[in-house]
Amino acid sequence: MENKELRITDTTLRDGHQSLWATRMRTRDILDIIDTIDNVGYYSLEVWGGATFDVCLRFLRESPWERLRLIKGKARNTPLQMLLRGQNIVGYKNYPDDLLDRFIETAHLNGIDIFRIFDALNDTRNLEAAIKSVKKHGAHAQGTLSYTTSPAHTVEKYVQYAREQVQLGIDSLCIKDMAGILSPVRSRELVRALKSELDIPVQIHCHATSGMAETSYFEGVKAGAGAIDCAVASMAGFSSQPPVQTMHAIFSETDYQVDLDMEAMRKVNKYFADLTPSRTKGRGFEPSIDAEILVHQIPGGMISNFRSQLEQQDALEKLPQALEEVTKVRKDLGYPPLVTPTSQIVGTQAVMNVLSGERYKIVPQEVKNYVKGMYGRSPALISKSFMKKILGDEKPIEHRPADDLQNVLPTVTKNIAQPELIQDEEDILSYSLFPEIAMEYFKWRAIPEAQRPKSPADLEIEELEKGKTGQPQEQNEAPDQKMEKMLHADDYAGISSILQQASSLQLNELIIQKGDFNISLLSGNGNGQKVSAPRPAAPLGTQKDEPTASQMPKPDEVVVPDDVTTGDTIDAVMAGTFYAAPNENADSFVKPGDEVNSGDTVCILEAMKLFNEIQAPSKCKILKVLVQSGEKVKKGSPLMEIQKL
Repeated sequence: MENKELRITDTTLRDGHQSLWATRMRTRDILDIIDTIDNVGYYSLEVWGGATFDVCLRFLRESPWERLRLIKGKARNTPLQMLLRGQNIVGYKNYPDDLLDRFIETAHLNGIDIFRIFDALNDTRNLEAAIKSVKKHGAHAQGTLSYTTSPAHTVEKYVQYAREQVQLGIDSLCIKDMAGILSPVRSRELVRALKSELDIPVQIHCHATSGMAETSYFEGVKAGAGAIDCAVASMAGFSSQPPVQTMHAIFSETDYQVDLDMEAMRKVNKYFADLTPSRTKGRGFEPSIDAEILVHQIPGGMISNFRSQLEQQDALEKLPQALEEVTKVRKDLGYPPLVTPTSQIVGTQAVMNVLSGERYKIVPQEVKNYVKGMYGRSPALISKSFMKKILGDEKPIEHRPADDLQNVLPTVTKNIAQPELIQDEEDILSYSLFPEIAMEYFKWRAIPEAQRPKSPADLEIEELEKGKTGQPQEQNEAPDQKMEKMLHADDYAGISSILQQASSLQLNELIIQKGDFNISLLSGNGNGQKVSAPRPAAPLGTQKDEPTASQMPKPDEVVVPDDVTTGDTIDAVMAGTFYAAPNENADSFVKPGDEVNSGDTVCILEAMKLFNEIQAPSKCKILKVLVQSGEKVKKGSPLMEIQKL
């Protein structure tokens, strides 16, 4: 019998480290081994997209575009692949079509050959512009089925989604099982149905979390799938993909041909095995199997964040309730598959429901946007009563969400306060996607290389390599180093931390923002108590006696020395970075002499990727602004001196 070819995509350099290392792989980690990986004989290498783009800027202090070019310069034998979030690109919200098209064109020019394009809701309208752009620029467009299980997700429904994508011109189709819940039987049924209905190559992407992935691959391939996703063994298992060595051994005893250089693979495996201890925060890998994934369906990286961040906030005992609440919130929202951004939307709401003690007492703006249809159609209808509870009198939309967005590229450069920091068009694209994160990176990059502070990732890795893994931070550690680690913690650390603090302070309302997530936060003690706190260290990359222009106080700001305040104050309810305005191009919320009402926003406190609007605790007059815009503050530090009215 003639052997059939089975193709393998290696995910080590994207999903592997995103799932197991919290996206901590540096470009130099990749370049030291990419030559060997390129010679293994994979069908493609997934090296870009997903969370790797913003983490490069935010935590690693690297250009994701330069990373892509460097990889392409050394990987000459194997096509490079990225994960594109449809209309969300590599972000957490819909972006205009012009930005999407230019991003795809630039990514292709820099080395991406295959674009795996998905939408969290499988709403084909959110895939149309991306598929059209990929085809226009001459790359391979791989459509995607975001796999989940619910009463609304039948084999027939998935075939319908696939047919719609084929009509848009996709070159291949991926079944994306981001949580590891695709069973062997369902894999066989789904692949068989797709192959019988559609003439298109099918690839399967599974996470190993539940322990079913290897057998799901086996049954799916026998049913007609021609490619599977794997990671090298030392970067495989649990929330990553199945190990390529295991799948190679399984299929070597069948009539499927998998031609891989096993000696090269062994070198790659040892390389990452040696690196792992300094990238996993001293905890090693998670348990090998998590059967609860079959219930809560939380995907790879998100479950590790749920567990570790609740543990850091001394709320690990709430993990079972949070996981149970995920299933309830998902049902309320019409059974969305849990993949970015819907995993964040559902997960955030579930955490808030549990830690606040009341379901939907606090509702993020993103949840409201989702219910309104601004992310696309929910797989199942949302009940009218729940929609009324979340939206009030607002009406949902029926059209493609991106139709409401205006082109951004013609005017985006007008909004950049420091245009001298922009070096090329790629910077403009990065800024258009992540304005605050990109500007932080651009400012760091502008510092002479010999004077630059180390990146948060390098600081973390150095600490781990010195044997401090898993231990509390040293008390004498530099305040800015502690803060930098805190500011760049994972998403759910911020959410659970803020909620826990809100609970301890008996706050009634909270404002959290991550991307477009918005919740209201009532802050400040306003009780006349004198508060004294040491001034925080100078912001990252500055000298104490030479503040940069961005850190200089604006004319309307008043900065006081390190002495106690004399009246009522609005204080920081968390550690973070103080901003007097919503962004660098806007005026400050308030100035000395302004009178504000209870609940009025007076400043922004950025903490752990969240932009928190701080509100006046009562009607008052702003007497002094006590910190500079862009300055880091500790929890409890006075931000403004006020006079109650």
